[in-house]
Amino acid sequence: MEKHVFKLLPIFGFALVLFFSACSTDPGSEPFLAARDILDESYGSDLRQKMDVYLPAGRTQSDTPLLIYIHGGGWIDGDKSEFLQVKPILEKEFPGYAFVSLNYRLYDFATGRNGIPDQEQDIISAFNFIESKLPTWNISDDFIISGASAGGHLALLHAYKNNTSDIKAAVVFFPPTDLIELFPFSNFTSLGLTALLGGTPSTARAAYLASSPTSHIDSKDVPTIFFHGNLDTVVPISQSQLLEQKLKSADVRHKFTLVQGQGHGFTSETYTASLREAKEFIGKF
Repeated sequence: MEKHVFKLLPIFGFALVLFFSACSTDPGSEPFLAARDILDESYGSDLRQKMDVYLPAGRTQSDTPLLIYIHGGGWIDGDKSEFLQVKPILEKEFPGYAFVSLNYRLYDFATGRNGIPDQEQDIISAFNFIESKLPTWNISDDFIISGASAGGHLALLHAYKNNTSDIKAAVVFFPPTDLIELFPFSNFTSLGLTALLGGTPSTARAAYLASSPTSHIDSKDVPTIFFHGNLDTVVPISQSQLLEQKLKSADVRHKFTLVQGQGHGFTSETYTASLREAKEFIGKF
């Protein structure tokens, strides 16, 4: 009995080697990758030019889309850690996605540096860096761009003006969209925009137009869904209403949701409902 067992073992072992060798050389298979977080990844030389990258388990270059989030803060404040507030919701509503949360240079009143045009260039640089990393991160080039407040403004500006990537949709919250119309909203807004753009709409009109997402809308722009609270006292609802009018005129697929009872910032429940609505709007690639 024992002699027969020892004679069969080499044959059985050889069969296993052949089996696993065949599996490992299957040209259609990809290794299963564990989830990975890459924090404070630099995309430029400035200390603010960093991003946090969240890669899901089982990602592949063919089936793992990327959502890129840009934080708010009035172009003068804020941090990419803002994303952590909505990260659990996004992971639930957008399963299988990779996520990137961006920092960008903030305006410095003391030096007059890092105005909106500089921040616009940071978003371009970040996208160029992300595209160079897609094979390393093992994710696809199907992008969604997202952001809130000033981050929503920068997201839309990139999507409509500087989009050379495969951005599939924009998802934004209470965004400034027309900076000339926004200018007289409050003394704080007027002073801030004068600093950020180097003048007023009268003295620096070209800069205001160049930095307003609504100035760059055409029929080829990405589908856009946006949300605005009816109690917002920081960015007036009229900014989203103007965006809606422009997108409608250009025949761009869009959806504007006016959220009742919410101000400049939503509750967790409202963000959950909004992101679920955004996922339905975007659909599957």
